[in-house]
Amino acid sequence: MTSTDVVLGTYKVTKYDSADRDEHGHYTGAQPATSDHGPVEAAYLQAVAAFADETGVDQLAIREPQIGGFAHFGLEPPVDGYGLADLFPAGLAGFHDGVLVPISVGLELVRAMLRDNGAWCRLEAEGAFAVHVGWDQYLYVGSSRPCEEALAHTRSLGLFPERLDASPYDFAPDDPQQVQRPADADFWARLHWTVSAHRATFLEETYAANASRWHRLTRDNIEAVRSQLTPRSQLAVWPDLLTDVDAAMAALPEEGLVEIIWEDEDGRITSTVVDETQFEAVTSQITRASAAGVVSLTTDERHPLFTAVLPDSDGVLRARWQTEPTPSDRDWAFLKTLRRGQVVTGTVTTIASFGVTFVDIGGFTAMINIPELSWRPFNHPSDVVSVGQEITAEVLDVDMVWERVPLSLRAVQEDPWPQVVQRIGQVVTGPVTKIVPFGVFVRIEDREDGFEGLVHTSELEESPGDVVKVGDALTVKITDVDLARRRIALSQTQARTPRHEGDRHS
Repeated sequence: MTSTDVVLGTYKVTKYDSADRDEHGHYTGAQPATSDHGPVEAAYLQAVAAFADETGVDQLAIREPQIGGFAHFGLEPPVDGYGLADLFPAGLAGFHDGVLVPISVGLELVRAMLRDNGAWCRLEAEGAFAVHVGWDQYLYVGSSRPCEEALAHTRSLGLFPERLDASPYDFAPDDPQQVQRPADADFWARLHWTVSAHRATFLEETYAANASRWHRLTRDNIEAVRSQLTPRSQLAVWPDLLTDVDAAMAALPEEGLVEIIWEDEDGRITSTVVDETQFEAVTSQITRASAAGVVSLTTDERHPLFTAVLPDSDGVLRARWQTEPTPSDRDWAFLKTLRRGQVVTGTVTTIASFGVTFVDIGGFTAMINIPELSWRPFNHPSDVVSVGQEITAEVLDVDMVWERVPLSLRAVQEDPWPQVVQRIGQVVTGPVTKIVPFGVFVRIEDREDGFEGLVHTSELEESPGDVVKVGDALTVKITDVDLARRRIALSQTQARTPRHEGDRHS
């Protein structure tokens, strides 16, 4: 939900008189775009307080916080602490999405944004109230109530409110169709598996845009790290740092912003964002590091293993920011659309040497194990399917941890075994297909993929090695069909008895 979903009115509040604009809409007055740190700034804060009071709001939620390199307007340089030092005693990690602050703290955040101290966020009371600070000290206030008194008070302060349909700073997702992966039980199970497979993995915890902490995960500390993560953080899982620091630094680009992460001999992890003018200084600084890595800040060059966003304590994902999906994230999003028992179509892409058949089911590669290809016997999967063939199959399971989807081709076919049961007692003639120490197998259907049954040595008239050869026709009686183990028992000796009406050859 955005701040304008149920609000009655949104107002642009500025210090700029519309009378001081020319015919092109350009402002020609004397008001500067920077904060005066005095009466005008105080008027803005009083206006926000008046709207909040008339709306009946006494606390606000911080949404989509940004600090550091995201100086929102660029008119003034960021200050130490970004104007947040006294507002969040626990440090900058207290400035995170969803944290509720009293109106007094909210007003100080508005002050920091008006001064362009390098921090920015949306301040909202869901469905009731919103405050956004925009370019050139344009203030946007949304309320679920008319706020006539607040409007009059704002004008009396020398500010100029103007009714709008919506704030230009209302939240809008980068991709409305993207489903963000939550850091839920499946995510942590996959992370445990990843750490076990790689022995160590790095977790990037981004608690505000351009503000992150790095954690080196091992089997022993993963749960401890999890318990200390900032609420609603973005998480990105990266391969372990390189112990060859020189090799890590060789990955530095010729130019552009990158984040360099290194671990010292005591296990402390440090990261810094630098450009090409600072590469040499940082490289000399980390010569004694035990491990290091370089992460690009360019979206299409950032390649974590997978990402997620922390849900709230009730399991609901309310953080609205989106990570750039990795291949694993896209697989996860697709897997969420599948369910056990669902029938899907796909194209056979590979028949592996070990027998597994791989099928593309919409950009994700699923698999069919040999027993699930057909109810009927076959020598090789290529006897049943071929590369490039379009097939229809049933989803047997959706494994979110291993990101695997086993399919069954035979599940969408009619099971012929109940018909075989109906043939118990029939005498048939069929070819011997295999000779084993304990008997011979005979095909009981006149087709290449026909079912075969076992004639045990005790049910043969002669020793199989002495008389019977592969390819010989043998007349046998179907004596039993075990549906649980999919086995057919035959007897040559019992086939001597006169046939009942309805007995037939294969």
